[in-house]
Amino acid sequence: MNSDFWVFTGRANPKLAAAIAKNLKVKLGDIDIRDFADGEIRIQINENVRGRSVFFIQPTCPPAINLHLVELLVATDAFRRSSASEVTAVIPYFGYARQDRKDRPRVPISAKLIANLLESAGVDRVVCIDLHSDQVQGFFNIPVDNLYSSYVMIPVLEKYFKDHLVILAPDVGGTARARAYASRLKLPLGIVDKRRDPYTPNKAEAVNVIGDVKGKKVVIIDDMIDTAGTLVEAAKAVKRAGAAAVYAAATHGLFSGEAIDRIENSDLEQVFVTDTIPLRTPSKKIKVVSVAPLLAEAIKRIHQKRSVSSLFV
Repeated sequence: MNSDFWVFTGRANPKLAAAIAKNLKVKLGDIDIRDFADGEIRIQINENVRGRSVFFIQPTCPPAINLHLVELLVATDAFRRSSASEVTAVIPYFGYARQDRKDRPRVPISAKLIANLLESAGVDRVVCIDLHSDQVQGFFNIPVDNLYSSYVMIPVLEKYFKDHLVILAPDVGGTARARAYASRLKLPLGIVDKRRDPYTPNKAEAVNVIGDVKGKKVVIIDDMIDTAGTLVEAAKAVKRAGAAAVYAAATHGLFSGEAIDRIENSDLEQVFVTDTIPLRTPSKKIKVVSVAPLLAEAIKRIHQKRSVSSLFV
């Protein structure tokens, strides 16, 4: 039995939570989460959490992002009212992070709103992986550990690819992320010059590839794959530029709408994603890499009040 902390999970990604608990060599806490007939969420904690640290694992991800968010808030309130000493929200995929600034008139800053809700519910700390925008950390008045999936993804790329490889950013905004991979792997970096319509979300056209990819294997690095439109266009542009093969590695596999079909019918050889979001539709082109070891180590270090800086790679 857990001696002084508990790990619980909501319904968003119980498979990942089970893997984290296994890495920690603890059992998941018993929590009963059900829906009333009208859709209202009912939660009952079946463990004694008084005076103990609680880690609640709940990505706010599809297919029910709003339900998962409310479930996280209600569970946090339940832990607080059960006298938990500290509540850490482990949110592998942080939903609503894409609206992180007022880039047009009369739009919300949704990421700030979610940060306010989490703090109001009683969350003491947030652990997430690859926020869409690093500045979201500044919306919180509590500690935020934004871990990087490169901790588990880079060893996979090293295993699969030995030489003649180029790391590619799918757009200028993703250059820093791709550069970090290229630096760690000691590989050249390329960028896709992309035009995006600011008034049409999820629609982009790859225009040009900056960098030498002719005859090379190329891995496109991104933080998420939503409709896969950007990724498929980037792969098409890379192929036109003479690449021998095109792959992709992304943290969050949202795979909305026809994303899987687009990938299946694209120039992409294989796509690596993590299990921050459950893969709802299996595909022979998609390989899942688990972030359970990374999150388990973070939870252990946070609970033991040890540094987590070595995990930021």
